[in-house]
Amino acid sequence: MKRFLAVVSSILLLQLSGCATSPPQQPDNICAIFEEHDDWYDAAVDTQEKWGVPVHVPLAMMYQESGFRHNAAPPMEYFLGFIPTGRASDAYGYAQAKNMTWDDYVKETGNSWSSRSDFDDAMDFMGWYIYKTHKINGVSKWDAKNQYLNYHEGWGGYKRGSYKAKAWLIPVANKVDQRARRYAAQYGQCKDDLDSSWW
Repeated sequence: MKRFLAVVSSILLLQLSGCATSPPQQPDNICAIFEEHDDWYDAAVDTQEKWGVPVHVPLAMMYQESGFRHNAAPPMEYFLGFIPTGRASDAYGYAQAKNMTWDDYVKETGNSWSSRSDFDDAMDFMGWYIYKTHKINGVSKWDAKNQYLNYHEGWGGYKRGSYKAKAWLIPVANKVDQRARRYAAQYGQCKDDLDSSWW
């Protein structure tokens, strides 16, 4: 019986690991991303309709945060170069959401079965965050640069201008903005085709 249960457990683990979606092969092209992962387009459109967030902005932010890896996490830190002391942050998943912020999202939306390693949930989380950034700090949902600075620093940190003391962060936010603009231009070329196949 024990051997049978061990075999069943192994099969289930293999099936679960097989369910994980691999990052898109062409992450620099939003059309190719959605053609490869058509269910991601469903999630992006749902997020747009629910939170009023343009498709290209959360996607550009997600690329920066996780490279579209479902299990992305900050690197492990080591004491004396070899003794693991934990990770720099509890951020995790597609959106690199921290525990506390994710918990706030769950409380406000009631999405209690959500998972940071699920693309649909991560997109909904980012839509919620971008929507709240607009409400709290008045940043346009189309302003990828300042949306990303809010996402990185938190609403209070952005309001205090904490990003101004981080010389490395502004170029990163500019990269997110450039990617969002590129995604937006690409999306304009394939939106009709995506929509026709979506239905």
